[in-house]
Amino acid sequence: MSFESAMNRRTQVVSGVSLIFWAIVISYALTQRMPRARFGIAFLGAIATVYVIDNVFDAYVENDRRELVLLISAGLVVLLTTGYMFFNFNVLYSVRIGYALNYEYVLAAMFVLSILYLTFREFGELFLAILLVAIAYGLFGAAIPGVLGHGGITPTRMLRILVLEIDGFFGTLTRLVGAWLALFLLYAGFLQAYGGFDLMIRLAVRSSRYIRSGVAQSAVIASMIIGSINGSTAANTAMTGSFTIPLMKKNGLRSETAGAIESVASTVGQVLPPVMGAGAFIMASLLGIEYATVVIAGTLPALIMVCSIGVGVHYTSISQVSGVQIDVEEFIDVTKTQRDITIEGIQFLIPFVVLVYTLGIAQYTVISAALYTAFSMAITGTTIPITRAALGYESVSGATRRTLGQTIEGARIGALSLAGIAIIIAAINGVVTILLTTGVPSAITLALIDISGGIMLIAVILAMVISIILGLGMPTAAAYLIVALLIAPTLSGEFGVPKIAAHFFVFYCAILAAITPPIATSVAVATGIAQSDFWPTSVEAIKIALPLFILPFAFIYNPELIAGGVNVGTLISATLVLVGAISITHGINYIERPFGLSWYADLAIRGLFVVTGVVAMAYPGTAVRTGVVGFVVTGFIIQRQFGTRDQRTEQATVETE
Repeated sequence: MSFESAMNRRTQVVSGVSLIFWAIVISYALTQRMPRARFGIAFLGAIATVYVIDNVFDAYVENDRRELVLLISAGLVVLLTTGYMFFNFNVLYSVRIGYALNYEYVLAAMFVLSILYLTFREFGELFLAILLVAIAYGLFGAAIPGVLGHGGITPTRMLRILVLEIDGFFGTLTRLVGAWLALFLLYAGFLQAYGGFDLMIRLAVRSSRYIRSGVAQSAVIASMIIGSINGSTAANTAMTGSFTIPLMKKNGLRSETAGAIESVASTVGQVLPPVMGAGAFIMASLLGIEYATVVIAGTLPALIMVCSIGVGVHYTSISQVSGVQIDVEEFIDVTKTQRDITIEGIQFLIPFVVLVYTLGIAQYTVISAALYTAFSMAITGTTIPITRAALGYESVSGATRRTLGQTIEGARIGALSLAGIAIIIAAINGVVTILLTTGVPSAITLALIDISGGIMLIAVILAMVISIILGLGMPTAAAYLIVALLIAPTLSGEFGVPKIAAHFFVFYCAILAAITPPIATSVAVATGIAQSDFWPTSVEAIKIALPLFILPFAFIYNPELIAGGVNVGTLISATLVLVGAISITHGINYIERPFGLSWYADLAIRGLFVVTGVVAMAYPGTAVRTGVVGFVVTGFIIQRQFGTRDQRTEQATVETE
């Protein structure tokens, strides 16, 4: 079989399996007649099968017999295990608690090995090591001294809690991904297949004509919209960066700057409502609150983050842009008229309105809102092009075949996007079950209190460091889940931080891991596209994103940002935080040196802007922050006025000479 025919066969087979998978998910969403735990079994087995079949073709094309055997073996084990558990659900879940039959232990052991292999294949050695360490910690806890030691978990009990008791890999978060997140990724798949991402990028680039940093800002806009649905900053960087990074380089930006802007911009969507890169679903589940409450709480911080990054990108790019007018048609093959773009905008706007209405206004359940949104995307994605064809723009049969193909392709894209997230969430679910069984959260709470001496600031700094370390190399949802269970309870239980504020603190910290060296997965992906060096790109990313490392502290010391709802007080607090973030960005990145000062005096002024910005963002108390913001605004006006005069004098001197 030739490479081309193998790829065509792959697309056909994976598309067919994806349609079966989505039929299972949609059937459950429509009826919800089976227990969610049982659906979680079917979901994990089905999505893992999609993943295995897709990767089997890779191994076949590469003639890698070892991987081919391992993939087929893992796929068969997953199918056999999930099929057995699905059809014996009542016995396993309700009757046979605390023990299992011998062959069930064998089946569970093979399933654990299969999940380990699939996790390794998708996420590499780092996450495999995390899984193995967690299992070893559970098995050999009695040999560990100090507060982290425990009585140990027997091998048979380990197999029960990971598999047979329908917890562990099949736990709450796996069920939540299947019931809530899956249909949003179907919507995202349709959005991409029908040309929605193409439209977003066109609109983002067109907006770049109106400001000097516009081409760079297009990366922020595109990544912000696409990343809200995508559950991984690295995947978002790869998806949008393949277009925006070459665009920024053509506009005159250095490779390191272009890579840094895209990697930082890809973090924005992870905090942007309504989906928040799956974080909103997980947070609502862990806190036991309404999903809409999480979305409302996350709106102001997300806007602060968007504005902060936008300002940072502007400062970073304006000194490098060449002024070249970029034609989007050079990067996108198909030329479209204003009429085409307007009609496409309506086509994609309708499902988004459905999403906002069902979630925010009518307050339907998440699963119903996701289902209606995906359905409306499929309806507008097919009927509008066919209607246009009927009006004479193209043949109706041609438009019908094209939209049907796009619908099937969207189902395939959605399933493959979901597969990696589902596997990592299942693995993390297993890790979390082990840690909860051994009492690690309580041990970490005691350790944090002991090390910090009960001083909240020290404890919060330690919590941030731990959250970033635990989030290195992991997708957003997985990183947040780990730190939410290990760190957030300490902040809320021992230091009185509102629970939702503590969860947003660790959520934002976990996201920052994607741009924090030495792992910095988002930066690593961007450097590959930009052909830049990793460390200079990381430094550029940190310069742009530095206010974001302070923003989580604002949630702790000014929790009204998160827990106060939307009122005058929270808006004032959010404004102070935003001005502080801009002050930090200005201090690090402004170009001109005002007053003709020496470099060390200039450095002192920069430091003053940074320090006052930190105070404005994180100091507890509105009065002090308001005074600091007044100082920042006054300093900025004076600096700009004298700096502009200084530049004019210099320019006049040059012209005279």
